[in-house]
Amino acid sequence: MTPLLFTPIRLRDLTVRNRMWLSPMCQYSVEARDGVPTDWHLVHLGGRAAGGFGLVMTEGTAVTPEGRISQQDTGLWDDAQAEAWARAVAFVHGQGAAAGIQLAHAGRKASTWAMALKQDGTIPAADGGWTPVAPSPVAYPGLDVPHKLTPAEIAEIVAAFGAAAARADRAGFDLVELHGAHGYLIHQFLSPLANLRTDGYGGSFENRTRFLREVVVAVRESWPAAKPLSVRFSGSEWAAGAGWTLEETGELARELGPLGVDLVDVSSGGVLAPQERVTVGPGYQVGFAQEVRKRSGLPTAAVGMITEPAQAEQVLADGAADVVLFGRVALREPAWPLRAAAELGVPRDSAPYPTQYLKGAWPRTGRARERRNADR
Repeated sequence: MTPLLFTPIRLRDLTVRNRMWLSPMCQYSVEARDGVPTDWHLVHLGGRAAGGFGLVMTEGTAVTPEGRISQQDTGLWDDAQAEAWARAVAFVHGQGAAAGIQLAHAGRKASTWAMALKQDGTIPAADGGWTPVAPSPVAYPGLDVPHKLTPAEIAEIVAAFGAAAARADRAGFDLVELHGAHGYLIHQFLSPLANLRTDGYGGSFENRTRFLREVVVAVRESWPAAKPLSVRFSGSEWAAGAGWTLEETGELARELGPLGVDLVDVSSGGVLAPQERVTVGPGYQVGFAQEVRKRSGLPTAAVGMITEPAQAEQVLADGAADVVLFGRVALREPAWPLRAAAELGVPRDSAPYPTQYLKGAWPRTGRARERRNADR
């Protein structure tokens, strides 16, 4: 029997060859600071496509220059960026994988130093920084107080998401994901810890979710009906009952289905500074995806320290999620799905090997046989 990880999944008119997907991960590699993806992004995404992942997702890609986390982030606010992305997408498709792009706006967490620079705080204007924006003038710890967005400015950002989705289509992407997690702008609107507004975008659940619903509608108007749309949420803020909750995530996901959302990707955290009370361990966020799946009726993706093939297969077998996303383990092991094929007993001719790599195929005995013998 074919392992669940290696079964295709269909979302609208897109059929993805398997359920092992590359998670969005910031690369901080646009040294020209113009948002245009580089050869690094081509190799990063292309290598994982050649490594057997069913869908590879770009890093959080800003819909406006001010929406970047750092100066070295990718963007999709102009056509030059779309043309550069098209080259990476074409290579990914050539390996039999699908290409997804995560559209994002960092909000109050924008204009920060790239991770490799090891500097804290908001980048000063003298060094090319800009004033971050947010639902409310409430700073993320260690960063500058953001500018409170006016309703007109909110409408401009909504329109920017729609325009970026149109460019994503022209670049050939198969799936768009909206980044509504990890304390970035959409999440800031959702969370009562970051959103203190008293107008139509703050206060009640309906008001705090209005911005995301408007973004979904704008994206759906410019993104083809045949192509799927995903949203990433933080299912918990690890704030001891405060903030955006798992129950609200499930409720909003259910409401977004009729608006055109096809899959929900469930992570956690990000509005607050890292919390000591978070217990991080293998699969620690899988339960969030399972609960949202049950409450919303939508397919979900699970992510978070899922590193072994048998572990990932069990997530699907338990009905906790429909797709598994792999992040740091995919940085260590670009061809993780090919190892998974060997460990789960998938024949070499059924595994997603590029022809050029067949000579290096894992033997069918692989680690699975070694582990079974060790357990006897």
